[in-house]
Amino acid sequence: MIDTGDTAFIIAAAGLVLLMTPGLALFYGGMVRSKNILGTILQSFIMISVISLEWVYIGYSMSFGPDIGGFIGDLSWFALNGVTSEPSANYATTIPQNVFMIYQCMFAIITPALITGAFAERMRFGPFLVFSLLWTVLVYNPVCHWIWGSGGWLGAKGVLDFAGGLVVHLTSGAAALAAAIILGPRKGYGKDSFMPHNLPMTLIGTGLLWFGWFGFNGGSALAADGIAASALVATHLGGMAGMAMWTFVEWLHRGKPTTLGAASGAIAGLATITPAAGFVGPNAAILIGLLAGAGCYYGVTLKGRFGYDDSLDVVGIHGLGGIIGTICLGVFASTAINPGGADGLLAGNPAFLGTQMFGVLVVGIYAFGLSWVLLKAVDAVMGLRLELDSEISGLDLSEHSETAYS
Repeated sequence: MIDTGDTAFIIAAAGLVLLMTPGLALFYGGMVRSKNILGTILQSFIMISVISLEWVYIGYSMSFGPDIGGFIGDLSWFALNGVTSEPSANYATTIPQNVFMIYQCMFAIITPALITGAFAERMRFGPFLVFSLLWTVLVYNPVCHWIWGSGGWLGAKGVLDFAGGLVVHLTSGAAALAAAIILGPRKGYGKDSFMPHNLPMTLIGTGLLWFGWFGFNGGSALAADGIAASALVATHLGGMAGMAMWTFVEWLHRGKPTTLGAASGAIAGLATITPAAGFVGPNAAILIGLLAGAGCYYGVTLKGRFGYDDSLDVVGIHGLGGIIGTICLGVFASTAINPGGADGLLAGNPAFLGTQMFGVLVVGIYAFGLSWVLLKAVDAVMGLRLELDSEISGLDLSEHSETAYS
């Protein structure tokens, strides 16, 4: 039976999650140099078209279609064949299946867009499109099915991910690390100034992302119920705690707090609470956010030690945040919050912590390894990186023949 309240809630949540991709475009766009802002924004915006098309024809069926051996969905829902306004037997039984489909489409859109922050200012647009499409088909869709699809093998083993700590953040973070290593650093990295050109834009993007995250996490309950309420509360508390801790740690470490640090901490907290949002209480959410602020701040400093140029800190914030949040879920989860979840270590079930760590290991290795192969293949055929002259002139002119500012 369709519930009109649940349906209206998920329709609104889908709009909120879609808003996150333009929000991400502004968040990333403000952090690059002015000569690269349009190219950076377009890398996020174009995913709305490219991945929506992929999702309609094969992505939704691969991710949520009838199971093949626990690894992938079949293509019986190709081109949304049979996906109607009737509820699905396996997913969100109180809302139309086409509403569930479009809600999940928004997750698929933003995930490859997240990766773009790692190679900002140096990847050609054509190879970027090819890589993003192949990556979504071969990395995102299978991992989505493993954890969220009916019959997925990681879900069957008990791995939990409420709204994308593994499916979204760890997959994109692992791919970001592979991309940063393979493309190499930007020209002048470590020598020239790479100061963000428009931090107010980045803060606007942060606000839009935070707003959209209520649909991202709250909507993942797939019903307007108490679990959605718990997830919404946990989302805000995780984000605000991440911002507070990052600002505090940066103040101690560098002597002054920064607006960029506050924005980064908020996103770190939001990303880290994502896998746990519907399974933990408010105090656990605050603690997870505090761990995110400190842990992701430290994670971002590692790129200087290891020498890879993760331009906009995708690895340190999204990749590490997804890992921290997934492991924290194994510690703080409680069936008192969500009877459909599991009890974690503090509730007397240490085995669940092991299950979550297994999920991190499997998804991390798969996403990094296959991303590496895809990047190498696209590079061999098309060439990923801008020519030196083009990199110096910037993405906007060299790839799109336009400028953002006169």
